[in-house]
Amino acid sequence: MIYGMLGLLGVFSVGFAGIFFNDIYRNRKNLEKQTNFALNIGFGFVTDFFDTLGIGNFAPTTALFRGFKQVKDRILPGTLNVSHTIPVVLEAFLFLTVIKVEIVTLITMIAAAVAGAVLGAGLVIRFREKTIQFIMGFALLATCFFMICGQMGWIKDLGTGDAIGLTGFKLVIGIIANFILGALMTAGVGLYAPCMATVYLLGMTPAVAFPIMMGSCAFLMPLASAKFIKAGAYNKKASLGITTGGIFGVLLAVYIVKSLPLKLLTWLVICVIFITALTLIRSGLKRSNRQDDGA
Repeated sequence: MIYGMLGLLGVFSVGFAGIFFNDIYRNRKNLEKQTNFALNIGFGFVTDFFDTLGIGNFAPTTALFRGFKQVKDRILPGTLNVSHTIPVVLEAFLFLTVIKVEIVTLITMIAAAVAGAVLGAGLVIRFREKTIQFIMGFALLATCFFMICGQMGWIKDLGTGDAIGLTGFKLVIGIIANFILGALMTAGVGLYAPCMATVYLLGMTPAVAFPIMMGSCAFLMPLASAKFIKAGAYNKKASLGITTGGIFGVLLAVYIVKSLPLKLLTWLVICVIFITALTLIRSGLKRSNRQDDGA
C-alpha cells in the first residue's frame, strides 16, 4: 500500500512539475530582472535543509526574500508554495522509504491532515488568529517541558515510546489531532512542530513524525501551487532557484536525520518545537500590540 501512496504522490508531482517547468520555459525571456538566481539557489539549499529537520521553510524564506528584496509581497504566498513544492515532495518520498511507519497510521493521519485543510478551514477562521497562536505556542512549550523531563529521566517511562504506529483510542486521537493541524495550516500555523509533539505524546518514536508530517504537506502542496502558477501569482526566477537549491538541501538533511541516534534526534525535535512555540507566542504578542495601537 505504501507504493500506492507513492504512486499517487508521484502523479501529483509529475503533473505539478509539468505545469511549473512549462510555465518557466514559456516565460524564459521575461524572467524577473531584479531577482538573483544564484542567490535563490543558496536560499533554497539553506531553507529546505532546515525544513527537512522539521524547522519549516516558509518563515525563513520570507525573511530572506524581504531582507534581500527578491520578491514583491503581493506574490509572496504563491512564490513560497511553488518554490518549495518539489523539495517537500522529495522529503516525503525519501522519508516514506527510509523510516518505517505502520501503514494504517500513516495513511489515516495524512488523510486527516488533508481533510482538515480542505474541510476544517471554515472552523478555524472563526477563531482570532492571535488566540490560535497563543494556545498553540503555550501548548508546545508544555510539550517541550515534558519532553525534557523524559530525556533527563525525571518522569519515569516518558519519552521511551518506540512504536511505529497507533491502534484503538490512540489512533483516533492521532487522526483528530492531525485533522485539526491540517485546518490550522490555513490559519498560518505550521504542521511540523505540533505533529512532532503529537507523535511524541502518543508514545511513538520521534522519527515517525518525519514521514507523517512530510507526507501530509506533500499531498497538499502540488494542488495548491498549481493554482498560483496558472494565475501567474509567483516569482518564476526565485522559484526555480529555490527549487534547485532545495533539492540538494533535502538530500543532505535526510542523511543526517536518518543517521542520528534516537537520543540526539529527540533533542533536535525538542529544539524545533521550542523555537516554533516562541515564534507563535511572539507573533501573537505582535498582533495584540497592533490591535491595541489601532484601538
